Amino acid sequence: MNPHNLMLIDPHIHMTSRTTDDYQRMREAGIVAIIEPAFWLGQPRTEVGSFKDYFSSLVGWERFRASQFGIKHYCTIGLNSKEANNEALAEQVMELLPLFVCKEGVVGIGEIGYDDQTPAEDRFFRAQLDLAREVGLPVQIHTPHRDKKAGTITSMEVCLEHGIAPHMVIVDHNNEETVRDVLDRGFWAAFTIYPNSKMGNERMVEVVKQYGSERIIVNSSADWGVSDPLSVPKTASLMLEKGISIEDVRKVCYQNALDAFGQSGQMSESDWLTPATVDQREKFSDNSILRGGQTPVVGEIKANNVLESNIVR
Repeated sequence: MNPHNLMLIDPHIHMTSRTTDDYQRMREAGIVAIIEPAFWLGQPRTEVGSFKDYFSSLVGWERFRASQFGIKHYCTIGLNSKEANNEALAEQVMELLPLFVCKEGVVGIGEIGYDDQTPAEDRFFRAQLDLAREVGLPVQIHTPHRDKKAGTITSMEVCLEHGIAPHMVIVDHNNEETVRDVLDRGFWAAFTIYPNSKMGNERMVEVVKQYGSERIIVNSSADWGVSDPLSVPKTASLMLEKGISIEDVRKVCYQNALDAFGQSGQMSESDWLTPATVDQREKFSDNSILRGGQTPVVGEIKANNVLESNIVR
């Protein structure tokens, strides 16, 4: 899947919903770093404490769990657009956000924006843009599934109204209808590669052929639905097969994400250039990724993504 041993980044993936097997396969396919945006869990949360525990897991347990497979984990923190419509709860979450957005490993405010493009969504989107400007973090925007072009343009206009420079904004879930508007305005254009919906990797190849690799980012947005945590390596492989240069593939599947989110000061290539050391004897809050009787693995993951391990018995 990755014959050139490219280092890859998946800058939008919801690992809270994935398994440890996914982490293993992702690292074997060349993914060295991921970004997990705060998002909707599939059903409404009813208490602010559930947000607090969720945000804590993004900067705690998930960061640890990824490290056990040699992957650097970062996250973005925010109130997603869907849950912004519960205004009473959203107000409490807004009070919570400043406690988390400056923690280690937080590389942006996100994913935020519009869903149904309601007044409540607009209100809390703007409030979070102000927070992003205050703390100097990039913004990761969720563009709406319905009336996407209008919602995407509105999202960018609101960012500019609030003094957020385009280079600090990653506009996500683009398609052929929105990409030109995003690039022409100087924003980062991210694309979600989803099975049977959003963008397929064949379509993504054509987007890169038409628009080039500047400010274009590929991600999987893999979550609790039908999705693929290997979308980035599969798309990278297909791009190479279709004649896109290795440098352009490297930009859209690695460097552009690093440049965009690296503006946070929390994410640097040096974080993973040295061989990753895995020690599955380690614990987080007295919890391990292993279960009784399973043998821990200790070793280094080399540049070719092979785990050179010592089995500890």
